[in-house]
Amino acid sequence: MIFTELKLKGAYVLDLEKRGDNRGFFARTFCANEFAELKLNTQFVQGNMSHNAFKNTLRGMHYQTDGAEEVKLVRCTKGALLDVILDIRKDSPTFGQYEAIEISEDNGRQIYIPKGFAHGFLTLQNNSEIAYLVSEFYTPGKEAGIRWDDPAFKIDWPIKDPILSDKDKVYPDYK
Repeated sequence: MIFTELKLKGAYVLDLEKRGDNRGFFARTFCANEFAELKLNTQFVQGNMSHNAFKNTLRGMHYQTDGAEEVKLVRCTKGALLDVILDIRKDSPTFGQYEAIEISEDNGRQIYIPKGFAHGFLTLQNNSEIAYLVSEFYTPGKEAGIRWDDPAFKIDWPIKDPILSDKDKVYPDYK
């Protein structure tokens, strides 16, 4: 795997190192030793996936609070997504900044998201899927979110009217 740290400290894009021939290719998507060399979390307790039937579905921006904050390792297993991470670590020099990275089944990219980030994505194709590992169990009552168009963060989504859940529509302003 090729690890590239993003401008948001502790967040990485992971590109595959493919080994292939005329049959296809092989690549690692996780190696505890490689993660540990960079002092990244290697303990994941839950794996999740989300199937999205329609292009322009936006999920996010989600995070957990009060000791349930998660490290995530996300990957698009079908279709294509614009994956967005937002630094909400109050003591971070990049607080309030975000990164938007296209991940797809074709490019095989993954994103390592440290604790203290909100996460969301926009589907770029119908029938897109995301799979992700998390370092903490989902804890009802400790979930939170930031509205996708919150003026405090000015995330530049490439769409004005996404498909949203009722819950994602009504998150209050972050301030």
